Amino acid sequence: MGRIAAASLVGTAVEFFDFYVYGTAAALVLGPLFFPSFSPLAGTLAAFGTFAAGFVARPLGSVLFGHVGDRYGRRPVLFASLLLTGCATVAVGCVPTYATLGVAAPALLLLLRFLQGLGLGGEWGGAVLLTAEHAPEHRRALWASFPQIGPAVGFLLANGTMLGLTAGLSDAEFRSWGWRVPFWAAGLLAAGGLLLRSSLAETPQFEELSASGRRAGAPLTEVVRDHWRLVLLTAGALAVGYAVFYAVSTWALAYGTGRLGLSGPVMLGCVMAAVAVMGAATPFAALLADRWGRRTLCLAGCAGCALWMFPLVALLHTAWPPLMFLGFLGALLAFITMFAVVSAYLPELYEPRVRCTGAAVGYNLAGVLGGALTPLAATALSEGGSGPPWGVAAYLTLVALVSLGCFALLPETLPARAAAEEPVPAR
Repeated sequence: MGRIAAASLVGTAVEFFDFYVYGTAAALVLGPLFFPSFSPLAGTLAAFGTFAAGFVARPLGSVLFGHVGDRYGRRPVLFASLLLTGCATVAVGCVPTYATLGVAAPALLLLLRFLQGLGLGGEWGGAVLLTAEHAPEHRRALWASFPQIGPAVGFLLANGTMLGLTAGLSDAEFRSWGWRVPFWAAGLLAAGGLLLRSSLAETPQFEELSASGRRAGAPLTEVVRDHWRLVLLTAGALAVGYAVFYAVSTWALAYGTGRLGLSGPVMLGCVMAAVAVMGAATPFAALLADRWGRRTLCLAGCAGCALWMFPLVALLHTAWPPLMFLGFLGALLAFITMFAVVSAYLPELYEPRVRCTGAAVGYNLAGVLGGALTPLAATALSEGGSGPPWGVAAYLTLVALVSLGCFALLPETLPARAAAEEPVPAR
């Protein structure tokens, strides 16, 4: 389990490094380089629009790779998704700017971002199922939480690289070539991830499905026909997690460097410190889920998000790093209380024959609802006025309340499963 968990964690870390480095570049530099004829606000919105394309692609990736995972095994998904995302990310670092290619430059950027999202849409389902289906029942949430640490590691790698570049280079050097370095580095990281995954075995549950001839013939058709309500509920439930995380990691970065006039290194440092604590807290939240249940932790985290959005905005607007860090930390701890658990919760909600497709589609559809729209909506809502952007807080609170309602309609999986498998006492 240690080797399997490590390979899943490294792979998701690499893929989310690729995904996050684009979001940071969109907040800091892509607007003026690829949309120079726009106003600063319009350029930022356009850069976030290409950022959103990755989220739109993720459900399509989950359908494509989910079909592979349910028909041919979880293992092939891990290789194909990582290879696609890594190649697309390296290519982003090679795209000439608008000054060289004109409108073809943002068009290429959009296409490559779409391919990034396509690969990431398959990565989560493959990595999570690899650990969840190997894990012992009583520690499934713990082991399945390791792929969920990968996004925090990827974020720290991506933003640590950006932080070092913005601190060590002049503004002209960073805009000229420095921002491309993390995208080029993605190729080396992807190669290492592929090497680590090369020795992994297929999961016992899929091998059992193959041996018994019970693999789904058309996984997406079965999911849409038999599990459509579950897909919509899980997408709605998880939307708040994406909204909160990208409000902190992407919109707040643009708001701090733009409206508040803070430097990029200061904003990146505050966010990275909060993400580091969040990553360390992930397995502890998963242990609680193995003890108290998946749905219980998800409801608690969702309620925490609803209660913390107005304090988050107020603390951010102070522009004082310690208070901004506190605001980010509270939001991300509420977020990880949910997302440390969903890697065990979602697979348990779907039957094994369509698990890769159903869980991945629900998870990535939530990314469209929460992650793709949040930087755009928050940037628009935070324009105008000199006080804190309360409209952003209201928007995030509303998303949290909708997600709370969806979680309330989902069943608990741990108690029912534990009760069904509890041994009968000897007489």
